[in-house]
Amino acid sequence: MAERANFGSKLGVVLASAGSAVGLGNIWRFPTEVGENGGAAFILIYLICVVLIGMPVMLSEFVIGRHTRSNTATAYQKLAPGTWWRVQGGMGVFVAFIIMCYYVVVSGWTLYYAYSSLVGALQYTGDDANYFSDFFDGFVSHPWLPVAFSVLFMGMVHFIIVKGVQNGIERFSKVMMPMLLLIIGVLAVCAFSLPGTSEGLSYLLKPDFSKLTASTVLSAIGQAFFSLSIAMGCLCTYASYFRKDTNLVKTAYSVCVIDTIVALMSGFIIFPAVFSVPGLDPEEGAGLVFKSLPYIFSQAFRSMPVMGYVFSLLFYLLLFLAALTSAISIHEPVTAYLHEARQMSRKKAALWVSVVCMTLGVICSLSFGVLSDLTLFGNTIFDNFDALPSVILMPLGGIIISLFTGWYLDKKLVRDEITNEGNLTFRFFKVYIFLLRWIIPVAIGLVFVNQFIGLS
Repeated sequence: MAERANFGSKLGVVLASAGSAVGLGNIWRFPTEVGENGGAAFILIYLICVVLIGMPVMLSEFVIGRHTRSNTATAYQKLAPGTWWRVQGGMGVFVAFIIMCYYVVVSGWTLYYAYSSLVGALQYTGDDANYFSDFFDGFVSHPWLPVAFSVLFMGMVHFIIVKGVQNGIERFSKVMMPMLLLIIGVLAVCAFSLPGTSEGLSYLLKPDFSKLTASTVLSAIGQAFFSLSIAMGCLCTYASYFRKDTNLVKTAYSVCVIDTIVALMSGFIIFPAVFSVPGLDPEEGAGLVFKSLPYIFSQAFRSMPVMGYVFSLLFYLLLFLAALTSAISIHEPVTAYLHEARQMSRKKAALWVSVVCMTLGVICSLSFGVLSDLTLFGNTIFDNFDALPSVILMPLGGIIISLFTGWYLDKKLVRDEITNEGNLTFRFFKVYIFLLRWIIPVAIGLVFVNQFIGLS
């Protein structure tokens, strides 16, 4: 049997894992959550949640993946043969599959907006605040244009996945992640030159605890959980490619830091621009990125159209790169499962995943147009593909991972993985286990219940 692939370097491990975590959730969802939940008070709670919830669950996925050196489904079968815990392994693969089906649609939008910025289609000098809302609605309802960009995006992901772990995922992560971080740094510097900088920074950095509610805390927990790509099979699969000398704690810490920096920098980019345009509300909601930001950029840089062009192009290029790094990590758990558990060649497994996910992605995309009247439980096809993993399967998976590591796994096995057989020191092991056993399941459970209440 051929030797299993590994990441070739420590830098590759960190950048690939960070690429898995850094995605649209950082640049799209995080500023939206900040805007809807009162700014800096939300950020403070979010940072606490990353430390107390996100990092411990991420570390657990790393332990499970590296110890078994297997795809997500096989990992749980090895660790818990004949028990119901194996369900989490299969569920992780399924979650990645379902997410890929609609994620490729939204990612296609980012590619289209990057292209539109490049050709100047987002350059607008008028005052109609609905111009870009109509622009977006016209695009997503077009019979073939969004499908074409989704197919092009999937082709890029497929090309990288087929190249393998070192020559594909690691090599491209070493290029895309530094590029992503460079772009976000340039954009932040540009945003600081806008007249709304002081108001935007105050909104982000000055906590207003009067706006802090139970809903805000639950939203922060949910954002920390989803932003780090927990319970999607991605982190567990990537960890199976870690070498035995990889420092799991340091890697989890580095990924959380990079992920958080990208999220915060996105706020530093967006909110100065928002406050530069009079009459706009930072509590904009989910339409912020595709409907509101193009208008905001055009108005904020109205006196400097060249600067507005560059800013818009870099921002949507950033969004595209974030989508691409995450999409690669979402594709990989399903490909690895078919390759290892179903004995397919890697090329055949990747092709199967790409074709089936793209086929279902086309259906999701058409739910904004010709299939808009086709609903289930009162939601469009796209909304159902989004809700099933994010509202049900991922929170449930996070609870199972915490309980599995905290209660079921041999504590010597967990300690040996975290300390590399005693060669490293981890002083917070008891705290880590306590969080997994008691705090994290309750916290995620509250999010789980809150989401169901919100749906009812």
